[in-house]
Amino acid sequence: MHGRFITLEGGEGCGKSTQLKLLAEYLRSKGVEVVQTKEPGGTPEGQILRELLVTGDKDKLDAVSECLLYYADRRNHLVKVVWPALNEGKWVISDRYADSTEAYQYYGYDKRVELEVLQGLYRTVAGDFKPDLTLILDIEPEIGMGRSFAKAQTMAVKELRFESRQMDFHRNLRRGFLEIAKREPERCAVVDADADVQTVHERIVKIVEERLGI
Repeated sequence: MHGRFITLEGGEGCGKSTQLKLLAEYLRSKGVEVVQTKEPGGTPEGQILRELLVTGDKDKLDAVSECLLYYADRRNHLVKVVWPALNEGKWVISDRYADSTEAYQYYGYDKRVELEVLQGLYRTVAGDFKPDLTLILDIEPEIGMGRSFAKAQTMAVKELRFESRQMDFHRNLRRGFLEIAKREPERCAVVDADADVQTVHERIVKIVEERLGI
């Protein structure tokens, strides 16, 4: 039996990491074998790329350089983690996947990577493979950024390369994620993430049950 691939997407501070853990716990309670992972950084090699991509000066890489690094990480992640787990019948839940690359590199940046370039890279790396379900956690950028900086202060988080960008960048990200969801409604579901953790979790569980029949 082939597994299922679920991705969680959204802007900074939307709560993806917390909701991924809760969803994994819920699925395990239903007898599902779950692999929790992330992009970038879902493999040992990816951890090296993650350090380069999400820390340091916001302008140290241009959009094209970032894009190529993300796709190098993605290919390695698919080959070493995602596809083997799915072939074993496991469910894989990833904190970010290709929609983030499109949202950040196309919608976010002024000097962006064009969609046809991103789509061509995706076909080279993943072929026609896509997630079974993408949960886009939607929240006002001002609220999300407030959460991100509060977390950074309490947990000594250093992965703030994208948080340091202007608010217009984060508004563009939100618009990008919502446009992706509108373009692919059969794959994507938008989740209102401006609520307490349990409420958002319940919204996610309802969608997973309805879409994937768990």
